[in-house]
Amino acid sequence: MTTLVLLLGDQLSKNLSSLRKANKAEDRVLMCEVMEEATYVKHHKKKIAFLFSAMRHFAEDLREEGWQVNYVKLDDPNNTGSFTGEVERAVSAWKPDKLLLTEPAEWRVRQMVDGWSEAFSLPVSVLPDDRFIADHEEFNSWANGRKQLRMEYFYREMRRKTGLLMNGPEPEGGKWNYDSENRKPAKADLFMPEPKQFKPDAITQEVLNLVEIRFGNHFGDLEPFWFAVTAEQAQVSLDHFLYAALPSFGDYQDAMLVGEKFLYHSLLSAYINAGLLDPLDVCRRVETEYRKGRVPLNAAEGFIRQIIGWREYVRGIYWLKMPDYVRENFFAASRKLPQFYWTGETDMKCLSEAITQTKEEAYAHHIQRLMVTGNFAMLAGVDPHEVHEWYLAVYADAYEWVELPNTLGMSQFGDGGLLGSKPYAASGNYINKMSDYCKHCRFDVKQKTGEDACPFNALYWDFLVRNQNKLANNPRLGQVYRTWNKMDKAKRDEYLASANTFLASLD
Repeated sequence: MTTLVLLLGDQLSKNLSSLRKANKAEDRVLMCEVMEEATYVKHHKKKIAFLFSAMRHFAEDLREEGWQVNYVKLDDPNNTGSFTGEVERAVSAWKPDKLLLTEPAEWRVRQMVDGWSEAFSLPVSVLPDDRFIADHEEFNSWANGRKQLRMEYFYREMRRKTGLLMNGPEPEGGKWNYDSENRKPAKADLFMPEPKQFKPDAITQEVLNLVEIRFGNHFGDLEPFWFAVTAEQAQVSLDHFLYAALPSFGDYQDAMLVGEKFLYHSLLSAYINAGLLDPLDVCRRVETEYRKGRVPLNAAEGFIRQIIGWREYVRGIYWLKMPDYVRENFFAASRKLPQFYWTGETDMKCLSEAITQTKEEAYAHHIQRLMVTGNFAMLAGVDPHEVHEWYLAVYADAYEWVELPNTLGMSQFGDGGLLGSKPYAASGNYINKMSDYCKHCRFDVKQKTGEDACPFNALYWDFLVRNQNKLANNPRLGQVYRTWNKMDKAKRDEYLASANTFLASLD
């Protein structure tokens, strides 16, 4: 009996459940680059190049280990352009007895798969993706009956389950969360390690040429291209991060500096999400650094929380709430995404820095995403679905399962508080505290209203007033609204007038 094993572009793991189940001597592996996946949003050129190159390298590794791999390149003249079309071609050519795959990470792909058994008159076996710590049933059981699905409580369950940073039944150091120690603003005289970079080999260069020709009108700079594209290179990147950056990661993970794209961040998320690194193994390596006294607890805990906390949690939310979640719009926001999100051409230095960096690297760290580009979009009343599609397109680590809850839920409060207890709304003061952007900006962060004032200042109050009927009863915003109500009417009118003038300029 021959089984056709389909591997998707984010399943580049040797220990994948479908590969463990398959028979290397008898079964055939199918991998394919398809236009449908590259263009359902206009993905960043670097993102496409990274995935295609990583897929091609993975296929070569499997062949060297004795697997029969059929790899369909994008420019194959017979390429149908879709997963369904390529599976149909393979089934017709090889006449397998069964189709086997690890469950897709995204809803729309799972919907395709669910129709294949009937379409091809073939048994389709879909195995769980056990690279994640919590399966769907475990998360749903945790969520069942809870009025609020707070990540912090789920995270504690994942700590107990994995044993990471645990001291018997208690968290290491006596606290679960050291986030309060991870908010130091960075200074330009700090030593900033560069992430590990890799020179493109012949396979990657072929992909770069393909992407330049076929996706030249997509967002982003294609070169210089330096991503890891193999598991071995990704391990080198992990080793480098553990030694060079992790010790200071905790202190400065929320900081932002002009001209500093990476600071002490790992840049491992693209490798983890594609399967080149195992997330639990990465966390264990980080814990080892702490146990050996090489990194402080706040750095190790802060990093591990992002993976076994947020990463696992947003995946659970995604599968719990799809397919309706993608259209949630609590504030009924309808403004179009400003054009400068695609160019970086704006006088607001914080946005210019974050977007230009995104254009160049297909990367920005979580505070740039949440408190700069995300915060601005929410304050300006941008349609959260447009914001979601932008984030999905522009970041190399973005897949809908991880990006959608982070963007629509956490960043835009589009789900009305399922993920967050209050909107992540902030004036220019937050950005000024956590960065040096404001020192280099045309606008004055200390000026509250007028054409030279930081636009975030008036937009912050305008957002709260515009949505008062939906937010006034939020217990975490009571003091904010009391401050607004005590404000002199003339001052309030100035804020709203300044906001309206600025928003009119966007339109």
